[in-house]
Amino acid sequence: MAPVTIGLLGLLALILLIAARLPIGYAMIVVGAGGIAWLNGPGILLNQLKTLAYGQFSIYDLSVVPMFILMGALATRTGLSRDLFRAANAWFGWMRGGTAMASIAACAGFGAVCGSSLATASTMGKVALPELRRFGYSPALATGSIAAGGVLGILIPPSVALVIYAIIVEANIVAMFAAALIPGLISVGMFLVTIAIYVRVFPGSGPVGGAEDRAAFWAATRGVIPTLIVFGIVIGGIYAGLYNPTPAAAIGVFAVLVFGLLRRTLGLRDLRDSVLETAATTGMIYLILLGAELLKIFMSRARVPQAAAEWAVNSGLTPMAVLLILLLALVLLGCLMDSLSMILLVLPFFWPVLSEINGGLYQGAEGSGFGMSTEDLKIWFGILALVVVELGLITPPVGMNVFVISSLARDVPMATTFRGVAPFFGAEIVRVAILLSLPALSLWLPRVIAGG
Repeated sequence: MAPVTIGLLGLLALILLIAARLPIGYAMIVVGAGGIAWLNGPGILLNQLKTLAYGQFSIYDLSVVPMFILMGALATRTGLSRDLFRAANAWFGWMRGGTAMASIAACAGFGAVCGSSLATASTMGKVALPELRRFGYSPALATGSIAAGGVLGILIPPSVALVIYAIIVEANIVAMFAAALIPGLISVGMFLVTIAIYVRVFPGSGPVGGAEDRAAFWAATRGVIPTLIVFGIVIGGIYAGLYNPTPAAAIGVFAVLVFGLLRRTLGLRDLRDSVLETAATTGMIYLILLGAELLKIFMSRARVPQAAAEWAVNSGLTPMAVLLILLLALVLLGCLMDSLSMILLVLPFFWPVLSEINGGLYQGAEGSGFGMSTEDLKIWFGILALVVVELGLITPPVGMNVFVISSLARDVPMATTFRGVAPFFGAEIVRVAILLSLPALSLWLPRVIAGG
């Protein structure tokens, strides 16, 4: 049997195992290890396993992952989410639909210290949903705005998914963080505009809130100072070149810990729970990383990525058409699995295709390949990939963020929540089109930082 055929059978087996609800990390390990043993024998497999785990987990840049996870776990327990929502509501609550806008703004702020979409949606759902209900928001807008706001956690830096992507394609983590900032802010702005339009089309869905008096307004605004300080220390320090992402994450953990202790919102039980949550999440991510590496070795030996790249180059499709096909596949896959698993699963196949197209055709002239260097392509594709992964998180039938919000609002039918996220889905489609048309939105800030 041809190696490529064995590789395709392995992919089919992987899909069946995932459909059978085997955790994706174990599924990739089973298929990867079985495929290597089939192609090259058990001796080669054992030789790979001898050093593979150490080689994967001893990467210095990877140590940033548990630090950012711990920072998010501590931030959840220090009350930062509550303070962010209170401040955002003071700024937007007086407008029609203002409390829903406040939910989006608070999700963006919490994403800046959390880095996880599911955690952002879950945490802000607990804070914002009761307020949205109290002010009489329609169930669709209340649940839909939080589910959509949660997706901001995957792109607004610091983001665990961005770190993993950068490690896989060997991109600069600082450049990826810089590239994500403008697209993330564009998303926030488009979501706010979407709510403003929605509540004018459906006036009863989002009432006008009451304005805070001056003292309450400034008291609420001061509540965001800890988040701004943490974001400034972590991301500002990285952008300024004061330190790399790993020490920045450690400093961020320390800053959140200090704020929690000073405000007496963190106890020993909170610290223990945060560490245990970090250990469990990190262990899951590392297991998926190990499985992804085994699967990548198997697929490389079966020459599946090479065959896919050759097909793309010889297909007669334009580079942009190939890119659109890959992005559509990411949207569909995002409906069925979490963002990190999907990135680890598909990047070993997608990136070689784009790299081959760009490397084979790019001659430095506009219109050849993608008209950019491989390093720029890594950054641009990474941002596009994460944006469409966001789409998958709110796309039926299995939008992960919608499931999270539905678990918090059990009296709201899931169909109602999907109806509520539909306008935000449309806004995300527009953002994808903008980022595809204007790569400079993703590439400008990394170039400025590199030049500085």
